[in-house]
Amino acid sequence: MGEDQAISHTVGVTGATGALGGRVAARLARSGATQRLIVRDINRAPELPGAAAAMAAYEDTDTFTRAVKGTDTLFLVSAAESPERVRQHIGAVDAAVAAGVTRIVYLSFLAAGPAATFTFARDHFYTEAHIRSTGVAYTFLRPSLYLDLVPHWADERGVIRGPAGQGSIAWVSRDDIADVAAAVLAEAPAHDGRVYDVTGPEAVTLGQTTEKLSALTGRAVRYVPETWQEALASRRSSGAPEWAVEGWASSYAAIASGELSTVSSTVPDVAGHPAQSIEGYLRKHPSALAHVHG
Repeated sequence: MGEDQAISHTVGVTGATGALGGRVAARLARSGATQRLIVRDINRAPELPGAAAAMAAYEDTDTFTRAVKGTDTLFLVSAAESPERVRQHIGAVDAAVAAGVTRIVYLSFLAAGPAATFTFARDHFYTEAHIRSTGVAYTFLRPSLYLDLVPHWADERGVIRGPAGQGSIAWVSRDDIADVAAAVLAEAPAHDGRVYDVTGPEAVTLGQTTEKLSALTGRAVRYVPETWQEALASRRSSGAPEWAVEGWASSYAAIASGELSTVSSTVPDVAGHPAQSIEGYLRKHPSALAHVHG
């Protein structure tokens, strides 16, 4: 998106204190957008040119309605994973529509579906279905798993464990997702009714991923396959609730199933530049594996 491209309407941006929403808000500010930053903690709202902040949570529909009133386009970042996430999304969508929002750009997930292997992707399917049912204009962005988080999948010994088998995935950087989102918001009507898979430039297995991580950082990183039951057992030791344990393990299982092997051209087509590779990311973040001690 060109930095001199002005946006005449008011964009509501949720998640502006987070890693993805914050990136989008910063890009819109550089383009001259008028924004309403909808945040849970007003004290953490970024100070950006052309932006005002309003405090609201998805589950507080009355407050959320007041927060988005006066905006015509809403960038809806998905809520944190929880058993209540779909209900929260539906409440936020209904509140936005009641407030007069006419367009929603929703941050969904690759291969969202009612029977998706990745259990959290099912939430995105039901949210998308509800947005469609409201009759407002929409664009769904379906990114793959975040490239930025891949280094943190490795423990301090450099081991990534999970039931991913030989499935492949096109990891995508949050910067690329934010560039796509900002471009869509800037050119909103041109993207109405579109569903964009947002991925990196190539699909690789976890074994190939760890080989790249090792070669580019000098840290010894390797992938150790697990069965589904082994994956659940290893994650239950964290004390997390069962829905979270299954969600974490199922992200690997979705790789194994082939559901995340998609490679799309959305980043170059919409954002206007090549998608970031693992190599490109590590050149920009050479200390990404500093926690690995071998």
